[in-house]
Amino acid sequence: MWHFKRHRRESLRAQPFPDAWRAVIERNVDLFHRLSADDQRELLGHTSVLLAEKHFEGCGGLELTDEIRVTIAVQAAVLLLHRETDYYPRLTSILIYPTTYVLPGGGQIGEGGFEEQDSVVLGHTAPRLGALVLAWDAALHGARHFHDGVNVVFHEFAHQLDFEDFVVDGTPVLDSPAQYSSWTSVLGAAYDQLRLERDQGQPSFLNQYGATNPTEFFAVATESFFERPGELLARHALLYGELRSFYRQDPAQWNAGPLERPAHTREGPD
Repeated sequence: MWHFKRHRRESLRAQPFPDAWRAVIERNVDLFHRLSADDQRELLGHTSVLLAEKHFEGCGGLELTDEIRVTIAVQAAVLLLHRETDYYPRLTSILIYPTTYVLPGGGQIGEGGFEEQDSVVLGHTAPRLGALVLAWDAALHGARHFHDGVNVVFHEFAHQLDFEDFVVDGTPVLDSPAQYSSWTSVLGAAYDQLRLERDQGQPSFLNQYGATNPTEFFAVATESFFERPGELLARHALLYGELRSFYRQDPAQWNAGPLERPAHTREGPD
């Protein structure tokens, strides 16, 4: 079964990426233009696999389009670059609402924690849910506004990476005992610092939602790693180093010059 899956994925990655889908990415996803040509090719291959393997569904009256599917899938694929991946194996469906939606109370918010009241959210997933829910306007905003440090797609798919070892603790599957030890030390210290800043009412570079629990900290740190890498490196060098080792990417070194973009007219909400 694994041999068949690997062969099918290799075939999907080798197929020409549709021009219409690439045009969507070039129009909507600012980060795409920061990547090298090799990374762009790898990213498009991962995007093809995700589009083929995951079920996308419009909710709350949203009419699902290729633009929506591609814009979300390519952002999810960024987290997979340069690594062996099973393409978010615990995830089967991606449900998309037009905008914020109500998450009923009683949902799990972390290991051993539950939300008692209804809440209005931009994204949600859980280890036993098998699905990931997103607000389309927030997903598009995150794609188009690279460097603002907010990306709901990165955040929710980082949770899926956390879930892969069946333990919701802010630690994805790592390569070695030494890496687990370093990860626990560095991310634990950064998490404790963020909690202290929150409790003392101090400003912080990282979104203080990350002080909720370790799994939210990993998701928030992932957003900053890809969207504000230079600042993260300057302010939290050890944290940046752990994320660089895990993701096998160094976004602080991405092209920081003016974007070289096709003269597409942006369409849809922003």
